[in-house]
Amino acid sequence: MNSRKLIYLGLALVGVFSVVRAAFGEVPLESVPKVDLSRYTGRWFEIARYPNRFERKCDSNATATYSLRSDGKISVVNTCKTREGKLTQSNGWAQVVDQKTGSKLKVTFFWPFFGNYWIIDLSPNYEYAVIGEPSRKYLWILSRTAKMDDKLYAEIAGRLAAKGYDASKLERGRQSD
Repeated sequence: MNSRKLIYLGLALVGVFSVVRAAFGEVPLESVPKVDLSRYTGRWFEIARYPNRFERKCDSNATATYSLRSDGKISVVNTCKTREGKLTQSNGWAQVVDQKTGSKLKVTFFWPFFGNYWIIDLSPNYEYAVIGEPSRKYLWILSRTAKMDDKLYAEIAGRLAAKGYDASKLERGRQSD
């Protein structure tokens, strides 16, 4: 098969794949249009998340603290309390991959492996944020306070279906003393 036929075959396959995705309703994930990272930094409390393997040891009091580094990257410190009551911590860093919006980042806790970290919902006053990624395997609802009003939580969860997420998969976080 010559190279021109391979190119046409590749284009045809991409087209078929796009039609199949559209037919099954998968909507491309959009991040928020603009994030002021200096306002985003600080401590966030995990209100809810999709279950995931790297947080399975976390039982309560999950937080994420972000700070700007002098090299332009963002320091990431995640903490939580285990079932045994032990405080555990993971240190990593993130880099902005969408300079125009600041809402798409890549984060690593085990370099050179990175994961997508997209801010897909953010209150105008930076009181809450929703973090997702294109495959929709991961999702977090974060708040500046340890507890979130049930009405606000329901509003946020209600917007997730339009973004391709299933809110029924969320596990609510617990805060203990």
